Amino acid sequence: MPVPRDLTSYLRKVATFYPVVTVTGPRQSGKTTLCQLTFPRKPYVSLEPLDTRARASSDPRGFLASYPDGAIIDEAQNVPDLFSYLQAEVDTNPKPGRFILTGSQHFGLSARISESLAGRVGVLHLLPPSLDELQRFPNAPTDLFETLWSGSYPPIFDRKIPAARWLADYVTTYIQRDVRQTLNVTDLNAFTTFLRLCAGRTGQEINLSDLGGDAGVSHNTARAWISVLEASFICFRVPAWHRNFKKQLVKAPKLHFFDSGLACHLLGIREPRELVTHPHRGAIFESWVAAEIYKSRVHRGLTPNLSHLRQTRGAEIDLVVERPAEVTLVEAKSGQTIADDFFTGLREIEFRPPPAARRLIYGGDSAHKRSGVEVIPWKDIQKIKWGD
Repeated sequence: MPVPRDLTSYLRKVATFYPVVTVTGPRQSGKTTLCQLTFPRKPYVSLEPLDTRARASSDPRGFLASYPDGAIIDEAQNVPDLFSYLQAEVDTNPKPGRFILTGSQHFGLSARISESLAGRVGVLHLLPPSLDELQRFPNAPTDLFETLWSGSYPPIFDRKIPAARWLADYVTTYIQRDVRQTLNVTDLNAFTTFLRLCAGRTGQEINLSDLGGDAGVSHNTARAWISVLEASFICFRVPAWHRNFKKQLVKAPKLHFFDSGLACHLLGIREPRELVTHPHRGAIFESWVAAEIYKSRVHRGLTPNLSHLRQTRGAEIDLVVERPAEVTLVEAKSGQTIADDFFTGLREIEFRPPPAARRLIYGGDSAHKRSGVEVIPWKDIQKIKWGD
């Protein structure tokens, strides 16, 4: 059963500004369901079936004329020539919110939007559900390690498909379809190895030369492949913080997976209890925290504005969350029992001006404040105001 998504209100708002609104994101994140629930009176058409795609390709004017009041057009990037005709259509009738486009392959949509619909379209991103959204499913996990292991793609909970089965099929589909279409990768085994190596580096600083060397590909190939993973909303890079800080800092970005379940699958973690002693547990939890804050902001129409900070000889901060004229410092610790060293980075880093808040997200259940640091249980991460 579909659950309400946080992006809904912002989607409605943007649809009052532009004649075309595009909702993009990873496959199976719930884009089609969101648009149909938000605009129930609009006709829906998918350009995934070959016969519908052929009709839109052979007669784009006639296809659009079939929807004089607009429509939800799913997988719009499958008919690239349609965008030019859509431009002419909305220039003739620029009524806001006429056409709602969805698509999973971000490269295809971005290219066509920049070519044909610049200034006429609002672009939104729908990621897999945040923890708050996930808990709206009746069978959502309540344990930390089960939550990390299963991830949050809707079909796992909506259709009750076993997480291990669904994620395995998802990886296969993603590699065989999106990667081949985007990069024309011929050595799928090499790309699969690269993808698994990236999962092993989630929550860590990333060096593309080292990553490419481990995967047996060049630096340029590694750079192209990581760009595809980002464009497909598999992972994201968090840049190093650099402003208003005089001490020498590490400049390498950190890599994070959007979905912890996908990272666990790629790392070969086959059941939740393996996470308890797994060497990547802390990194997976850190990436989960980063993704939760990212979702909280993007699903409310805000830019992520995340960075990390590490001095070459000194303290480290997992996440710097930037807001107008202020920052929040965040540390992520998967342990259920608070240790004094959890606070080291938050205490030692000196910001000018001082941060608005210093927060520790941890794997336990008790919320309190210690030495000026807000201690926040993992279950409460979406109760915090991360946006503006």
